[in-house]
Amino acid sequence: MDKLVIDDPVARRTWVVDAGFLRSHHRCIYGEGCQGIGAERAPELAQGCCSVGAQLVDEDDVATVVRSFVRVRPAHMQYHAEARRDGFLVAADDGSTATRLVDGACIFLNRPGFEGGAGCALHLAALEAGERPLDWKPNVCWQVPIRLEHSTDDHGHVISRLREWKRRDWGDGGDGFHWWCTEAPEAYTADEPVYRTSRDEIVELIGTEIYDLMVRLLERPTPVPLPVRRR
Repeated sequence: MDKLVIDDPVARRTWVVDAGFLRSHHRCIYGEGCQGIGAERAPELAQGCCSVGAQLVDEDDVATVVRSFVRVRPAHMQYHAEARRDGFLVAADDGSTATRLVDGACIFLNRPGFEGGAGCALHLAALEAGERPLDWKPNVCWQVPIRLEHSTDDHGHVISRLREWKRRDWGDGGDGFHWWCTEAPEAYTADEPVYRTSRDEIVELIGTEIYDLMVRLLERPTPVPLPVRRR
């Protein structure tokens, strides 16, 4: 990994940034060749990584989804009636909360042909409201393909790693994915690098101060080695 290390002695934290991925031109290609994360190639289903329910990380995450659903109209959401009737959240196997599955994918996923548009109903409703989709969606849905993880050493110093979300981050289930976007060359076609196109998401994860410092370091000119003069 092409690493960028930022030490913050006041906060007793070190940021380790996957500079290679953040400088890359990766983008989500949902509906533009994304093959999905099922066991077989299935771009025609347009499920992306929504063929599994979104696992919610805490009560704040649950509250975000509930608050967002209240603002979603049937015109935004193909399975709005089902969500009103039977709910849109379920208990996951590990005791956490997840979005419910309907017909083999997340209840918030509009399928191809839906008049309101294919894709995440929360995302579409947020855009229509002129708001950021990341403020409406489960954490995992707006963070992927960027991952932030923390560890603490024996002295209480925190190591925070900002990197690409890899197949292994899904646990054992990731081994069964037919396709994963950060491994796919066809997903590296954005006009600008990830640290620019995903600015809002990265700032939400690490804060404006560290983001601005990270950008300055990422954009430093690469030193050109001087020629060796021989006598």
